[in-house]
Amino acid sequence: MTPLRIGNFSGFYGDRADALHEMLTGGELDVLTGDYLAELTMLILGRDRLKDPAAGYARTFLRRLEDCLGLAHERGVRIVTNAGGLNPAGLADAVRALAGRLGVPVRVAHVEGDDLTQAHPGALAAHAYLGGYGITECLRAGADVVITGRVTDAALVTGPAAAHFGWRPGDPGAYDRLAGAVVAGHVLECGTQATGGNYAFFGEGNVRRPGFPLAEIHADGSCVVTKHPGTGGFVDVGTVTAQLLYETAGARYAGPDVTARLDTVRLSQDGPDRVRIEGVRGEAPPATLKVGLNRLGGFRNEVVFVLTGLDIEAKADLVREQLTDAFGKSAPQEVRWELVRTDRADAGTEETASALLRLVVRDPDEQVVGRALSAAAVELALASYPGFHVLSPPGKGAPYGVFEDVYVPHGAVDHVAVLYDGRRVPVAPPQETRPLDAVVSPPLPEPLPPGPTRRAPLGLVAGARSGDKGGNANVGVWARTDEAWRWLAHTLTAERFRELIPESRDLPVTRHVLPNLRALNFVVEGILGAGVASQARFDPQAKALGEWLRSRHLDIPETLL
Repeated sequence: MTPLRIGNFSGFYGDRADALHEMLTGGELDVLTGDYLAELTMLILGRDRLKDPAAGYARTFLRRLEDCLGLAHERGVRIVTNAGGLNPAGLADAVRALAGRLGVPVRVAHVEGDDLTQAHPGALAAHAYLGGYGITECLRAGADVVITGRVTDAALVTGPAAAHFGWRPGDPGAYDRLAGAVVAGHVLECGTQATGGNYAFFGEGNVRRPGFPLAEIHADGSCVVTKHPGTGGFVDVGTVTAQLLYETAGARYAGPDVTARLDTVRLSQDGPDRVRIEGVRGEAPPATLKVGLNRLGGFRNEVVFVLTGLDIEAKADLVREQLTDAFGKSAPQEVRWELVRTDRADAGTEETASALLRLVVRDPDEQVVGRALSAAAVELALASYPGFHVLSPPGKGAPYGVFEDVYVPHGAVDHVAVLYDGRRVPVAPPQETRPLDAVVSPPLPEPLPPGPTRRAPLGLVAGARSGDKGGNANVGVWARTDEAWRWLAHTLTAERFRELIPESRDLPVTRHVLPNLRALNFVVEGILGAGVASQARFDPQAKALGEWLRSRHLDIPETLL
């Protein structure tokens, strides 16, 4: 059977505007997927829906489609996207209306059943991560455009793959094939992160404007990741490894339809800008579905004081004391100070002579973090440290969100494919499930023999990519050679990680070993507080945590440098 050529045109809500057109005109494709839903996006769409019950979906998708729907129809490319967010039926209706105005005869279907908000009082949005078989039913019935709400990111690929190849639950080898498609979906889901975007070794290719990725998926679940000819960026084993480690944890990568074994993934270069993925094994999924719960946590505000020149620490102490006095008994529930020493001695510019003192406050009462903070900070303008000024005056308090995961049985959702002709097809829960047991840590390679070392940054011999999952962060670290892997596997323990990343020292840190990828994956629990929407730290999504780790110095064998 011919491979399925499936590409991606969006990795997040706000991705490159012309990507859909670029992918449709750059080469042959069967399916295009658009991923719009991060944890923070669900909160944003939830707030949209509070203002307008007809909202709740990614409106930018409609604008992209207006220029490209006719082109997709002419080329026979089907479009599958989770841009439906909290209102997939509403977006499906809007696409039908758009198609009618454009005179393009497309068949639009959508998937329902993820919305569990009514079952979770107090939640702004509560949505289960559905699998790909609802998408499969829509495509098998002839849909040209499929709109979903909250599905797993990989479901945008597994659904079309199951439809194209006729995969069905319970078939011999079904889990392995589906797991291969999950891995392909995970590589594609973040768009240009697979083609050199946000890549540790970005200097090795032209990443000024990386092209979007596509995968040639085969009937056995293996695939080749590539991109359209002539587009920017590059695809190699490193860029694919980096994306495989992004926002994952242990060797078992659980989903609603299958658990993919990341420790079985084998990567090989298959030519310029082509990476083959094969050998992926799959297991029955766990008995529960993940539900992302978003709720409003209260209100927050911040102000950044600029401290210039001499006596930085004393200036910071003074303004802290003054604001503490000004707050008095009406202090916000949470007050957090952070001094960022960006200043240099004998600096040649005022900017490089200055440090930043960041104050973040949170409280259930909007007035406490709004008017109270503004008054307290502004009143110091002529009565504080020399050179007093702020980056911008504090404004009104802004609402912040709190994210958490809960888990429900598969039967708690009514997963339904709503076909283009209005028929509703229920999607059955998995026929079997399996507990998500931890994988026994594999044997490590032989350590490097002793030899001379040099103090140097970890990033000279290892790449990293990091991201968020609720309040946790993961940092995937991989070696580029077998020799570097022998050193990395024995050197970068969980204890050494805590030493290099001081804010993780009092938090649970779990190390997962993935020898096929020459990689370690660290999960740091609680480092992001209540999730990205709570903005608990300087880098609230831990996007640069891996780059910080790469900048830390260790004693590295000179043979690796």
